[in-house]
Amino acid sequence: MSTEKIILDCDPGRDDAFAIALALASPGEIALLGITTVAGNVGVELTQRNARLVLELCGRPDIPVYAGADRPLNREMVDAVDFHGNSGLHGIDVYEPANPLQPEHAIDYLLQTLTDAEAASITLVATGPLTNLAIAMERAPDVMARLKQVVIMGGAQRAGGNITPAAEFNIYADPHAAARVMRGGVPLVMFGLDVTHQVLAGNAEADNMRRHGGVAANALSGLVLPVSEEHVGPAQTPLHDPCTIAWLLQPELFQTRLVNMEIECDSPLTQGMTVVDMRAKTGRAPNVLWAHDVDGPATAELIISRIMAL
Repeated sequence: MSTEKIILDCDPGRDDAFAIALALASPGEIALLGITTVAGNVGVELTQRNARLVLELCGRPDIPVYAGADRPLNREMVDAVDFHGNSGLHGIDVYEPANPLQPEHAIDYLLQTLTDAEAASITLVATGPLTNLAIAMERAPDVMARLKQVVIMGGAQRAGGNITPAAEFNIYADPHAAARVMRGGVPLVMFGLDVTHQVLAGNAEADNMRRHGGVAANALSGLVLPVSEEHVGPAQTPLHDPCTIAWLLQPELFQTRLVNMEIECDSPLTQGMTVVDMRAKTGRAPNVLWAHDVDGPATAELIISRIMAL
């Protein structure tokens, strides 16, 4: 298996932290080139700090972090502090890490890196609102077309929403950006609540990480302790964002289908809804490889066991 070169665009965020850690825990399969951050779970001034903090806790402060968009394209900002806490990393001690934020803007870094790289050699993993991607696609569509693929945590079909009855948070936070990315012509793979609500961890996993894991696992263990029930039960919390990295590592754990997806941008009732055409009823061309089922326990075990070995 060849090493997958990735840039991680994220809004850490408790589960984003696990996506970062899982990538770092898989050096034979994943090469994390850099991290770009966006406003989402908390503001961008916190998401960039949190990304640097997680890298420091995982022993990789050398990986550069770039701050990106501080607001959605065309709506008021929403956050998810009720799930992630005011710091964005509820469950661990938060401090200012020593590794510095890079002075370059995230979108400039992304476009320059893709320009310099061989075409189709870099995968962009997006685990927050898609604002940075949408701006980059608008600014330089020919450069973004050099991506191998974009692997996204976002959306929901049969699971329903987790911020409104219809919408998942990442898409709802910037639906106009998501709609632009859907039309961007880059291969897209998406992992929504239909699968991530099956990939669960809680007290048992946190205890195992503390007792048997390395320094990083011990430091991050509190992030799997539930803040709220989030509609899947009080004992466990979904590992949303690391599902993107888990698929890069073991795609056989997921069932996927090539579908058409459109984003509802304007309806006051369903803004941010991902309209997934599973039965090809619309006649619209497929634009997303949609994960619709998963071996949840095996995926959770992959995530936790890899991070424990850091």
